[in-house]
Amino acid sequence: MRGVGIAFSPRADAQSSLVPACAVGVAAVGRALARCALERGDRELLALLGATTADTLFLLGPEEALPWVPGVQYLGRDPRAPLLLLPTELEVDVPLDVLQRAILGRRDAVPLSPPLALLAAPRRVVSLACARTVDRELLQRWWDTP
Repeated sequence: MRGVGIAFSPRADAQSSLVPACAVGVAAVGRALARCALERGDRELLALLGATTADTLFLLGPEEALPWVPGVQYLGRDPRAPLLLLPTELEVDVPLDVLQRAILGRRDAVPLSPPLALLAAPRRVVSLACARTVDRELLQRWWDTP
């Protein structure tokens, strides 16, 4: 997120937390998240959409369908920035509509297609436009890759 100077802080109260819509696992947490998802039945797996980077697994779906493992980050939607998935327990120090426009309008980077996951740690923005129904074989292959 070079060029976008924002700070994250804990949300003021639990009532302001966003409803989880995406579980994110980075590095070892991503592998644990993949293992947890792979232990589910085919029907449960079909309730999720997935996307990966080399070291990160994103699983999207309704809150009750999202796996839980220690260290997982949850992202949710805020109506003020509907194209962003934001940390559920953190807030940013800039207006969300302005942040969304700034990220989508960046001219110094390859354009990103929404939805966009905004991660606090490691700090980055990832397009999840490529998210597809989770395929057990592809998820197993990602999990197996060192």
